[in-house]
Amino acid sequence: MLIVDKPAGWPVHRGPKGGPSLEDHFEQLCFGLPRAPALAHRLDKDTSGCLVLGRHRKALELLGKLFKRGAIQKTYWAVVEGGPAEDSGEIDLALSRLDAQRGWWMQTDPLGLPARTSWRVLGRGIGASGAPQAWLELRPHTGRTHQLRVHTQAMGWPILGDPIYGSGRGAGAPPLHLHARALSVPLKDGKPPTEAAAPAPAHMRDALAACGGSAPAA
Repeated sequence: MLIVDKPAGWPVHRGPKGGPSLEDHFEQLCFGLPRAPALAHRLDKDTSGCLVLGRHRKALELLGKLFKRGAIQKTYWAVVEGGPAEDSGEIDLALSRLDAQRGWWMQTDPLGLPARTSWRVLGRGIGASGAPQAWLELRPHTGRTHQLRVHTQAMGWPILGDPIYGSGRGAGAPPLHLHARALSVPLKDGKPPTEAAAPAPAHMRDALAACGGSAPAA
C-alpha cells in the first residue's frame, strides 16, 4: 500500500476528453515491483490530500474490501460558507444521481442510497469576502459520490469554492476548500492501523487561519 498526497486540481485518472492525470505518474512509484500501483479509491479532481494506492493485486483486493465495509476511517477538513450553529453533529441524508442535458450532479433523495457524515467545528471566523465561515472536520461513514459536498450544501453551509453545490463559479472564485486530511487503515487483525496525514494545501491556509487554525505542517 502507498498513501500519496494528491494535489488539488488534478484528476486521479484520465477522463473521456483526455488530458493529464495523476495515474500518468504511477510508473514512478513502482519501487522495485514490476507493475505500477493502482487506485484503491478516488478523490474528486479539486479535492486534495490522502489517496490510497494498492501496489499489487492482493493489496487492491484487501483495500477494496476494507473500503467497502467502511473499515478505513477517513477524516476531511473543509471550510464552509456560514457554518452550523452547533459544534458537532451528524448528517443522515440519502443521495442519488441526477442526469441532465448540461451534465450530472448528486442530490438528496429519500429513495436514494444511504449516506451518513459526522462533523465537528474546529474553528469559526470571517472570510476574505467579509462573510462568516467555519472550519469543519468531516468523517464520512459511507462513500457516496460528492457525499460531503452535497451534505454540507443540504445543511445550508456549502463548502467554500464548490463550483457545483456552492458559489465557487466564475472569475475570481476561490478553489474548492476540501482536503482529505487523514486516513486510518487496519491492514492486519490485531495490529495497530496504518495512519497517514496530509498537510493543508496552500490555497486553504488563509481560510483556516481566519477560522483560528494554525494548519499543522503534517
